[in-house]
Parts: sequence; C-alpha cells; structure tokens
Amino acid sequence: MTATDLPMPIPPGAVPPEYVPPYQNYVYAYPHKTAYRPLRPRPALTELWADEPQDALSLYLHVPFCEVRCGFCNLFTRVGAPDELTTRYLDALERQADAAREALAPSARFATAAFGGGTPTYLTAGELDRLCDIAEDGMGADLRAIPLSVEASPSTATADRLAVLAERGVTRLSLGVQSFDDTEARAAVRPQRRADVEAALQRVRDAAIAVLNIDLIYGIDGQTPDSWAASLDAALAWRPEELYLYPLYVRPLTGLARRGGGPDPEWDAHRLDLYRRGRDHLLAAGYVQESMRMFRRAEAPDLGPNDYACQTDGMIGLGCGARSYTRKLHYSFDYAVGAHEVRAIIDDYVAGTARDFRRAVVGHAMSEDETRRRHLLQSVLQASGMPLSDYRSRFGSDPYEHFGAELDRWSERGWLHADGGRLRLTALGLAYSDALGPELFSPAVRTAMAEYEGR
Repeated sequence: MTATDLPMPIPPGAVPPEYVPPYQNYVYAYPHKTAYRPLRPRPALTELWADEPQDALSLYLHVPFCEVRCGFCNLFTRVGAPDELTTRYLDALERQADAAREALAPSARFATAAFGGGTPTYLTAGELDRLCDIAEDGMGADLRAIPLSVEASPSTATADRLAVLAERGVTRLSLGVQSFDDTEARAAVRPQRRADVEAALQRVRDAAIAVLNIDLIYGIDGQTPDSWAASLDAALAWRPEELYLYPLYVRPLTGLARRGGGPDPEWDAHRLDLYRRGRDHLLAAGYVQESMRMFRRAEAPDLGPNDYACQTDGMIGLGCGARSYTRKLHYSFDYAVGAHEVRAIIDDYVAGTARDFRRAVVGHAMSEDETRRRHLLQSVLQASGMPLSDYRSRFGSDPYEHFGAELDRWSERGWLHADGGRLRLTALGLAYSDALGPELFSPAVRTAMAEYEGR
C-alpha cells in the first residue's frame, strides 16, 4: 500500500466535482442512537428476550463518569461524581442487572464482556471490584473465562485499579492516549503530560494484561506529519497488541465545536494524508490492518471479539448510555451530550427501581431491511470483507439484489471489489469507510437522525 492508494491532496479552497467528503460518520453501531425514539408502549424485557438465542450473549456495562471531558468527545458521560454518585449509580446498576437477568433464560450464557464509558477506571479499585461482581453475580458472566475489555485513561490507570482488573480476568485494556505530544493533547482539550502517559503504560505492562490497545487521533490542530510520526513511534515503543487510529471529528455540543462544521476539503486532505502515513507506518512495523481504525500486531494473541460486540445481536447493555440488541429491537435509555441533560438522565437512572428497569425505554425496531443493512455494514467495513455465502445463507438472496446500486457505485469509485466470492474494500475503500458506511443508512434512519434535536 503506497501513497497512490489515496487521492492527491486538494489545493486549499478547491472543491473538486463530485467531491465525496471522506469523514461523514463513524459507523460503530447501526442504527445510531440519534435514530432511537421513545417506545410506546414500553415493551417488557421478558417479551423482548423470550425467543432470542441466549447461548453466546455479549455483556456491556457503561460507566458515565470522567475526570475531564475531552474536546472531541460526544459520548454519554459527565465530569465528576459528587455526593457519592458513583455509589448510587452502582446501586442502580445492580437493580438493572437483576431486572435484566430475570428476562433471560436460566441457561443464558455470556461469551464476551466489556466495560466502557465514560471512563470505567474513574471508579475506585473497590468500586471496580463491585462492578465485576455485578457482571458475575448479577448477570452470571464468568469474567475469567471470556474476553473482557476495559477502557481507561492514563490518569486513572493506577496500580491498584489495574491489579483489580487483572485479578478479575481483564484480557484487554484500551488506553485513550490520543497524542504523546503535550501541545496536541491540550489542543484536543485533553490536558495530560507525556511523562504521565508513559508511566501509565508501564503500569499496564506491569499488570500483565494480555492485550494493550492504544488509541491515537490524527487531525488535531497543529499536528504535522512529523509530530504524528513521533506519536506513532512513541506508541510502538510499547509494542501494543493493538492500535486504533481515529480521525478527529468536530461534533455538535463538544468542546471543539467552535471550529464549525460543514465540508472542509483542505482539512479532509490533511487527515487523509495523516491516515495514509499512519497506516503505512504500522504496516511497516508488522501490524495487520483489521479495519479503517484498527491495527493488530501480527504475532499478538487473538482473544476473539473485543470491541464489546457493538454490531452483534444478543447484547445486554447495563447503565444509562448502554445499548442492548435483540434481533428485532435495539434499545437503550435517553441520549444527550450537553452537560445539563446528561446529568438529568443520570439522576433519573439512579432513582430508578427494579420495576422501572423491566421495560425498554427508547429504541429502534429492526426490520428485515435494516437487518440486511446492518449485516452488510458490519461485514464489509472489516478489512477481511464479507463472504457472499454468509449473506446468502442468512437472507436467502444475493446482496446485489438488495443493494446493487450502492455496491456498483462503490466499485466504480474504486472502493470495493469482489475477491473469490468475497466483497472486500480496497485500500481506498478502507480510507473512505466513514463515507461508505453512511451511504447504506436507510431512508427511515436518515430521517430520524436528521430530525434528532441535539441536546
């Protein structure tokens, strides 16, 4: 893969004909939460899970607390937790776990688990122990026998917290570094010092967790090809089993939103160039590209699904901010980004009773068409692509019968090719994953997302 895989840089101010912005929407789950709506009447969880396969479920626990809100973050989280809020939140999480477990069959089994947020390691070591108890005793997940992924920040990856996570069976620790350059970190509204990041990485390695993932961001104000390469080299010095390279997005209601939105071909070209440089740098260092964002060291252990199965049917999500997936309905709690609204939703959650948690609140019904779109997206956005036989086996037809126009358009753009009975993105297609994915959104999902009022 060389520089010829990507378009030539766009001159400042020049918008080419039929310009396709490469950074439109990160499709980490479909449909997006902004397409969810209040469910009336609210369905009982016992009804939703009655006919669902339960032999290989995924479990996700959401911790909506952070020490600081990064300038690029639009996740469901709040800064700080006054008045023993973390204790009250864990109390509510236990009540929700009891209600969710009641809806499952006694034989239900969990195959993967993850703690995300927010920052799960915002919790103290004792609170993390309790979080694991909720997953194990409340939900019946055997954390030491399945892949368990946890997100952390450098400042909260303390030795006592990491010791609890290692002892409870964590197999993957994802550290949100974003940049090893102190100036760039401040520009992303993520105040941290490189020395503290390096110290946190040493503590993670000392904890002997099998897989270390490091998150990095490209496109930060002031970032240059040289500073990007320096961050990559700083990360590679720790020989992480995984690296995620994220393009910077400026989203509404976030700290960086003052930059403004709309098409920016010059910035797009800059991010594409940094993406190419990062990709080539990691490939040369012996990493394998798994998707636009994810790179795994070639000899690193593959512990199975470790992205908390955001695209997988059969997921139980606990905590406000968590999603749950059945084959016919995706459901969650209310969603917001603004600080006041997030706090109000968390307050409602911690006041909830077990009875309140026995019904789904907001969600999106999954029609056959939406299920086909989701299957195609979750498959083709992976570097390994999608075997045509998998699609035919599940849906009884060829994907070209349902999505011929989209697939042909992607092929004409040089994004997609058929390879031995498999639809696979080209190197250019992987680079344009965040443009390709949104083109498969259904009209109903597009309308719902457009009508969503950010708050």
